[in-house]
Amino acid sequence: MTWTATLLAALRGAARYRAALQAENLALRHQLGIYQRTCRCPRIRPLDRLFWSWLSRRWAGWREALVIVRPETVIVWRRRFRDYWRKLSRAGKPGRPAVAREIREITRRMSLASPLWGAPHIVGELRKIGIELAPSTVARYMSCRRKPPSPTWRTFLQNHVREIVAVDFFIVPTVRNRILFVFLILAHDRRRVIHCNVTSNPCAEWTAQQIVNAFPWDTTPRFLLRDRDRIYGHYFQRRMKNLGIKQVVSAPRSPWQNAYVERLIGSIRRECLDHVIVFGERHLMRILTEYFRYYHRYRIHQSLEMDCPKTRSVQRADHGQVLEVPHVGGLHHHYERVTA
Repeated sequence: MTWTATLLAALRGAARYRAALQAENLALRHQLGIYQRTCRCPRIRPLDRLFWSWLSRRWAGWREALVIVRPETVIVWRRRFRDYWRKLSRAGKPGRPAVAREIREITRRMSLASPLWGAPHIVGELRKIGIELAPSTVARYMSCRRKPPSPTWRTFLQNHVREIVAVDFFIVPTVRNRILFVFLILAHDRRRVIHCNVTSNPCAEWTAQQIVNAFPWDTTPRFLLRDRDRIYGHYFQRRMKNLGIKQVVSAPRSPWQNAYVERLIGSIRRECLDHVIVFGERHLMRILTEYFRYYHRYRIHQSLEMDCPKTRSVQRADHGQVLEVPHVGGLHHHYERVTA
């Protein structure tokens, strides 16, 4: 029984050795085929990876036969490259060779004289005069020039402040639950309210007529700033074009781009309409007229250096006693000196 088991184990071992030998031959032939197919640098394809995946499941010694790239080989290569660069750096000065000062000055002069040229263009120009430089080197020695930033919305408003008027609507409910629409035209230069009117049924024709009424003859502004309300339709735009007014439309949902008139509307609500009850169009127009009289002559604006839209004179301290003058039904006051 023992001799039989020994004989069977020997036969089984021989069969396994022969199978392993055949698998190793197959793996080596496959690697040789890869080398012959890809010349110097072996390139493994997806089918090659699939073959090795199948072989690794059926042969335990597949790692020993895989000699395309081993970890030991990679480590040896890295050590050889490290030793090579170490010897090279010790032989001379570390880093790239320095560029002569004259060449640096020529490169900088070219970039200053021709600001539209990039590094490749300067490389070609230097090559024509016998100087060979890489584009990265030229880019390093080019003069740093910043692109002029595009003008912002605020810059546009500041540059054309004397030529811009802003328009906008706001609503006011009455004691009878009617909705009145107030149309405002504001000049940017001194925050002056050029025109104001009230209606219960606004339309494009009515709105365009308000612009015509506000700017008779040759007093039309250059720019008109508005939002994207549908009331400024085709008829309104055609009338503005006939008047020679260029419309500047703010971006969607960006009331900050029409900030001056939005701030005016907020001031009207906080300082006037939130404290009164409106009965109708005439009543609302009378309230607004009185408020604008105070607004133009006596209301202080921080943006106007603590002055009013209509410049208010400064009185001397010894001019007389201080008198309080009410406005808008006593909601606001201004103070002035009066001689006895």
